[in-house]
Amino acid sequence: MTWEKLRKIIEDVKETFKHDVEEVFIEKKIAKIIVKKELLLELARYLRDLHRFDHVKGVTGVDLSRLKEGGGPYIEVIYHVGSLDDPELNDSVLNVSVKLDIDNPVVSSLYTIWPSVEYHEREVYEMLGVNFQGHPNLKRLLLPEYWMDMPPLRKDYKVPGRD
Repeated sequence: MTWEKLRKIIEDVKETFKHDVEEVFIEKKIAKIIVKKELLLELARYLRDLHRFDHVKGVTGVDLSRLKEGGGPYIEVIYHVGSLDDPELNDSVLNVSVKLDIDNPVVSSLYTIWPSVEYHEREVYEMLGVNFQGHPNLKRLLLPEYWMDMPPLRKDYKVPGRD
């Protein structure tokens, strides 16, 4: 039943957001929706209010600047969304993804919709340089305050002393 419900939600999102959903992947109990960054807040609100996705389990950032296929270069930010409120969705993960320009990776924060993103967005900000507009406390979490180098998870980051 869980998987059928997740598929129905995906179909509803595709129908509701027609031209703004770029791609959808579905495998076993994980589904991924790639959406235009301008629609991220609206989609998140829709998933929370209509489909009972009540929290984010994690946020992943990936530097895809050296991707050989699929365009780019860009940074992909993936929100791993879950539902504790809906027993049918408890063991499912819905990934909501945006692709950002690598030279100016800016996207709206989802903090106002899911406060559980607070530390996850801070980590992606710090490690990949993604600016989450509207985040209430976008400052360093792991690196020292004096860090002046580029974000360390970027592909073009060079570790000092290693060539």
